[in-house]
Amino acid sequence: METGPLAPRKMPVSNPRNSVRLGSGSLCVFAVILVNEYKENQNIADVSLRPVQTTVLGKTAKVYLVPFTLSNYNTGQLKCPKSLLDKNSNNEVTCKKSKKAEIKKTCRRILTPKMEATSSKEESALQKSSLDVHAESKWQYKSPSDTVVLSPDTESSQEGDSDEDTTPGLDDFSELSPYERKRLKNISENANFFASLQLSESAARLREMIKKRQPPESKRKKPKKKENGTGCRRSMRLLKVDPSGVPLPAAPTQTELEVEENPLIPPGPLEMTPENRDDDNELFKGFLQTWAEMSKTRSKNTKKELSNIKSYKVNLNGMVISEDTVCKVTRGSVSSMAIHPSEMRTLVAAGAKSGQVGLWDLTHQPKEDGVYLFQPHSQPVSCLYFSPANPAHLLSLSYDGTLRCGDFPRAVFEEVYRDETSSFSSFDFLTEDASTLIVGHWDGSMSLVDRRTPGTSCEKLIKSSLSKIRTVHVHPVQRQYFITAGLRDIHIYDARCLKPSRNQPLISLTEHTKSIASAYFSPLTGNRVVTTCADCKLRIFDSSCISSKIPLLTTIRHNTITGRWLTRFQAVWDPKQEDCVIVGSMAQPRRVEIFHETGKWVHSFLGGECLASVCSINAMHPTRYILAGGNSSGRVHVFMN
Repeated sequence: METGPLAPRKMPVSNPRNSVRLGSGSLCVFAVILVNEYKENQNIADVSLRPVQTTVLGKTAKVYLVPFTLSNYNTGQLKCPKSLLDKNSNNEVTCKKSKKAEIKKTCRRILTPKMEATSSKEESALQKSSLDVHAESKWQYKSPSDTVVLSPDTESSQEGDSDEDTTPGLDDFSELSPYERKRLKNISENANFFASLQLSESAARLREMIKKRQPPESKRKKPKKKENGTGCRRSMRLLKVDPSGVPLPAAPTQTELEVEENPLIPPGPLEMTPENRDDDNELFKGFLQTWAEMSKTRSKNTKKELSNIKSYKVNLNGMVISEDTVCKVTRGSVSSMAIHPSEMRTLVAAGAKSGQVGLWDLTHQPKEDGVYLFQPHSQPVSCLYFSPANPAHLLSLSYDGTLRCGDFPRAVFEEVYRDETSSFSSFDFLTEDASTLIVGHWDGSMSLVDRRTPGTSCEKLIKSSLSKIRTVHVHPVQRQYFITAGLRDIHIYDARCLKPSRNQPLISLTEHTKSIASAYFSPLTGNRVVTTCADCKLRIFDSSCISSKIPLLTTIRHNTITGRWLTRFQAVWDPKQEDCVIVGSMAQPRRVEIFHETGKWVHSFLGGECLASVCSINAMHPTRYILAGGNSSGRVHVFMN
């Protein structure tokens, strides 16, 4: 290669695809490419006027050359038509639209028919040479005569595009902005780069490498089943064979609809027929005669002063339990209890979750002969009371929406109140003669019932401010007041101010943090209120003055979490000693406990083997030292002295 001052120089070309090699003695001007410096070449004579074609994006672009004379060419000068050039002070010319149009016209005049009739073979050869030119990054020239002469009009346009568009084929998008050209260039370069990485092939190889391995076989050998050996023991009932090994016959399929376990009792009075006795049983006839005699005796409501706590404890210590005072009275779990106020006989009534009401006369021996079981309801019996006006009447309330009165002298269960659209939770007597009742509903409503009115409807249906009502209890002295236990709140109402809707309580007790089970006034004066809550606390309030608020006196820690299968605890007052409350216990050994209103423990009834279960519901005799408690199996435990 030649060296020296006359050696050909490499000319920087910003876009090789728009340039061609020019032979010696040629004349040519490019209208596309911009070159920033001119080189000396005195031997250039002519330039061939053959068109050069390039193929970009499937389209053919033609570059036309403008001939001019180089006879008077001097170093550093380039003679071009003045009509096409406009030099600025920095030797840079800006291309204008009018001059471009003039250059195009000149090119058309100069084109010869021979140039237009270029054969397809020559065009393909030119396209191939153009593609070869695209692959070259730099141009080398072997002779001093090989030089490129450019139009000054193209210099200015190339200066603006050389840095923005070097991707082949973007000239066809002349209307795109520089930013869009740059973006298309970047997309093309990125696509070529990712294609060179061969990511798809690498991913395929990785998928083959990361195949799920099959878990290794455990080395532990599984024991072979013995065909003739005896396996684990199974129930013969499940195997459907009798004890001798003979298969039992297949049970017939039931085609008829299954009968409900507890069908709804039809309305109207029910004959008092014991389910565990025959109709002509002489014992039952004697039992009814006993009740007729007791109906002539009225309970004495004479007020008496509270006994000394020491003498009270002595009497409690004398109460014992034995096998003769434990008996199964109902077939289901006991949900309510009541003790007859008779001084001569000991009669205990128990309501069950199955809707049964059981009566037990403890004076009969053997003890099973004194138990009589009736079915006045179809759902749990939640409340039982002996009538304060007639002890021979036992009133029972059930979830099935019925309130009945068991008239033992007549041997019939009269229907007092019925509402099949609702479910009852509790009731109490508003008057001492037991003629007017207040009934609580599970949906938060209340009913006023007058037994003297014919029919089984209520006198007034009242909507309370509670969403649910669990218990209802009337003040023993000021009977216009009654207390209701809801889910979290306890309200005290005045029966004289009740309206069908929007009833606001006189007093609200909001100290409870969890579900409330019960709330009761003290039995003699009503000066205290005891509540049972699921937060393992018994609370005692001072209700001696019913005003806008009644204060909390005592909080007693006591486990009240009975679980799902046991009836919830309900702390009740001892009717003989109204400053003491009775409540069941979850402690071991099983017991029933008594607390003073100050929170002090008073006594625990322990039964040993005779008391092996939790007594959730308890009741105390109003005058005698007799305590009865029921458990979840239907048994009744009686402590007496």
